[in-house]
Amino acid sequence: MDIKEVLCLLCQRCEETNITGALSTKDEVTAHQNCLLFSSGLYCRNSPQSDDLFGFSVEDVLKEVKRGSKLMCNKCQTKGATAGCEVKRCKKSYHYPCAVRHRAEIVEDAVKGKYVLYCSKHSQQTQENNGSVNGHPSSSAQPRTSKRQSEAGSSKFPQHPTFLAAAWRLFAANRRWFRAVRERVFKRCSSSCSHSTTRSTMSKKLLVDADCGLDDAQAIMLALAAPNVELLGITCVHGNTTVENVCKNILRVLQVCSKLEIPVFKGAAKPILGNSIDAGHFHGQDGLGDAPDPNAPGLDLVQKEGAVSAMIRIVNENPGEVSLVALAPLTNLALAVKMDPSLPSKLRGLYIMGGNTESRGNTTVCGEFNFTADPEAAYIVLNDYQCPTYLACWEFTCYSKLPWEFCDDWLAQDTDKARFMARVFRHRIEASQSERLQKDLAAGFVSCDSYAMAAAVDDSFITESDRYPVSVELTGTYTRGMMVMDTVGFLKKAHKACIMKKVDMEKFKQMMMAALK
Repeated sequence: MDIKEVLCLLCQRCEETNITGALSTKDEVTAHQNCLLFSSGLYCRNSPQSDDLFGFSVEDVLKEVKRGSKLMCNKCQTKGATAGCEVKRCKKSYHYPCAVRHRAEIVEDAVKGKYVLYCSKHSQQTQENNGSVNGHPSSSAQPRTSKRQSEAGSSKFPQHPTFLAAAWRLFAANRRWFRAVRERVFKRCSSSCSHSTTRSTMSKKLLVDADCGLDDAQAIMLALAAPNVELLGITCVHGNTTVENVCKNILRVLQVCSKLEIPVFKGAAKPILGNSIDAGHFHGQDGLGDAPDPNAPGLDLVQKEGAVSAMIRIVNENPGEVSLVALAPLTNLALAVKMDPSLPSKLRGLYIMGGNTESRGNTTVCGEFNFTADPEAAYIVLNDYQCPTYLACWEFTCYSKLPWEFCDDWLAQDTDKARFMARVFRHRIEASQSERLQKDLAAGFVSCDSYAMAAAVDDSFITESDRYPVSVELTGTYTRGMMVMDTVGFLKKAHKACIMKKVDMEKFKQMMMAALK
């Protein structure tokens, strides 16, 4: 069943996560619970209910949206920032999810009805430790005062604060309303939806490791378009191009998708052993078709934290919830598991585009690019990550081509995303006509990384698979980097990877089309 995407008016996101809280709609006005609570100019007037904007009035929310339309988010640099730092002299405002990702200090006291935030510079801990804010005594850093403060006091609950605060505590503690909210927002036709449909609407937390070439860009755009996905971050690694170009390309993709608030982390610049290789002949030397982009974001938006450290931190902050999607040489993942051997046990799943099942190579005689670019890393990952593992291998992607007619329609959509993809994709179309790639790619459109991403986004995407222990050959003259699939049991490994054989191609077409809408 198709589900209409509904956006929060305050943060312009549709996903319901632990950060945003649930969505609620009243009179065609939709907003997240936490976006409402932490908006500086909003106060709850009524007892919270799951189906009436949690007690906030439609009129007040629309006024707050208008106020926010003039305020730039300090994180993503787009307007609509209604959650301001509580320090009066501070001018920093955010979309609430951006504030969380920007490490703002969130102060929540349901008893007092207090929901405020402090930017990293003005955190309460900083004020207490230093006794000052911006070089002034902390006593001068008064909390932000709303124009409704006289009406509301310091609480989000202006009328009968004791009763309303108690009502909110009970409401927030009882999560049974979540299903009712979801059914109202997405207008389900039946209360007896299948298990797969229910799971598809639940928020999925993804962490993506990429070497952003053309198919990486397509895969990331697919994930960003999925209403049930929360993309926690993107880690960059060498591969299709240099890691510096990868960072630039990721930012370009996020910019065209209006998602620059998603953190980007720079990772390994070379493999564990040996020399670096690239795929400039296929993706362009810059990784995105060598198409000029004078408005590309600067590398100053890349996080200071390294990719491996960020990967470990994000997974540990969300144990059992994160699916790691690896679209590149596996160097970052190998380094991460060596730094934190417990990391795989905390993953929900690992989705890899890489390897081969029939000894067909696209980089060497028997080697697929991502594994051949760092065979040692691939070996470590396939042997040390004992979590549920799903592989979209090279031959599978070649067997799962989309017709070029689909590609024409896909790129012809009248959107900025489609125009961006059409510009960068020209090089790829020309490269696929080369003699070396004619056999595998000329007969159709293959977006290798998008298959792994689609599997991570939708549990029902894979329709047929094999399960075997896998490893990687490290020493052969012609076979170094080749994936080994043990169909007999010689490796004596208990862990088996899910190797994709067939997928729902109609669903894949829909997901790809949605990526450029």
